[in-house]
Amino acid sequence: MESRLTQAQLAAVIAEIEQLSQRRESELTPQQVSEILRELNLPDELLEDAIAQLRRREALEKQQRRNRLLMLATAAVAIGAIGAGVLFGQTRQQQTAEVRAGQDRIALSETSGDSITTVNRQSDPRVFYRVTLENAPIDRQLSLQCDWIDPSGQTVHQGRYQTRSIDTPIWDTYCFYNIGSAAPPGNWEVRMSIDGRVLSNESFTVQ
Repeated sequence: MESRLTQAQLAAVIAEIEQLSQRRESELTPQQVSEILRELNLPDELLEDAIAQLRRREALEKQQRRNRLLMLATAAVAIGAIGAGVLFGQTRQQQTAEVRAGQDRIALSETSGDSITTVNRQSDPRVFYRVTLENAPIDRQLSLQCDWIDPSGQTVHQGRYQTRSIDTPIWDTYCFYNIGSAAPPGNWEVRMSIDGRVLSNESFTVQ
């Protein structure tokens, strides 16, 4: 089958032939090399060893170049992974910073019941602090903390917990504390925080 070439292909073929021709002209035959060595009063019996040594050096340099390219590629991948990790972390921090508390209340049940302001330590041993979060990040779990502070200002209980995977930006959560009959009466406070940032707080009286 007759091969047809475009003008661009023809120009490329001509350039390739010129390069091959120049390379061939620059190469010396073994006989020419031997003649040059004799003119320089150098022993031509070492020619094969010298050529072999040259080939090994060229192969070593080629391998070193490959290794450098491989190292550069590996470093680029590592830098990309680190960058992605940093971006992921920054995104999570930004999401956490946007979380706010909406309604909150003290209750005697985790899911129902009216908001109360007074707790009877004899009959109401467990107290719940229920908070509605706003701007909650979807498909994430949040690590929250509740500090229960007695009338003297001492934190008598610090509860840390993790929410379930959040599926709505308005998210109800709660923490609780067993007051007990030995709890000091007076004004108490509970604070809910995230990453050290207070989201909400509520006061109540223990009798």
